[in-house]
Amino acid sequence: MAKVRIGFFSFTEVTDPAEHRSYNDWHQLDHMPEQFPIPGVVFGQRWVSTPACRRMRALDDSELAPVHYMTLYLMGEPVDATLKEFRAVGERLRAAGRFHEHRRSRLSGPFAVTGLEAAPRVLVSAEAIPFRPNRGVYVVVRAGRRDSTSGPRTPGPADDRSRTADERDVALAGALLEVGGVAGVWTFASDERFDRHGWRPGDKTITVCYLDAAPISVASSLSDIVRASVDENSWSVVFAGPLETITPWSWDWFDDDA
Repeated sequence: MAKVRIGFFSFTEVTDPAEHRSYNDWHQLDHMPEQFPIPGVVFGQRWVSTPACRRMRALDDSELAPVHYMTLYLMGEPVDATLKEFRAVGERLRAAGRFHEHRRSRLSGPFAVTGLEAAPRVLVSAEAIPFRPNRGVYVVVRAGRRDSTSGPRTPGPADDRSRTADERDVALAGALLEVGGVAGVWTFASDERFDRHGWRPGDKTITVCYLDAAPISVASSLSDIVRASVDENSWSVVFAGPLETITPWSWDWFDDDA
């Protein structure tokens, strides 16, 4: 059983084109390091939707189209205490003037881990995939995952695996895993049990493909799979596209727009 129980996602838009460097400086060197001492925060990573990545998106609705960055914190037990402290740290930093004002969160909140797979060629376990170095991710966000095929979720504690992935999410993860350059796939689902912490991302599933090939080089193949899944299942996919891994101090993707 993986020690990671939830993933906290933040899909973020920088609202002033001149503020990308200051945003990255703040997030990578100030904001993110303050999260790791929180009990239960296991790992965190950031990715960027560069202009080239944006052009390779298969789908994005009006709400997620402006997204420039995605952050994912992996969290374990104690889940509820971790989320409570996570929010408290953010509030303390904001009160101290250590928060970036030229940003807008387009989608954020905790999602339960519902599935994890690794490509056989990478040798490491599925649980280890997020900790293996990656060159980027391909992310699929689907809205309205509860339906007659998946049925209701069974109530249980925060570390319970009763929140199994929809069978179509399982099929999608398996198909994406077949593409060269995909090292592993993790699937996350929103859970109303976390609503009391103040984040309400809506009824969504997020599929994250961890890539050890350049995201742009595999985006077309992955997008074809997503589009076929949408056609076959009448899915409401609100975002599907590649993002590159962020290297500290290499923040020049949007300089031409400043």
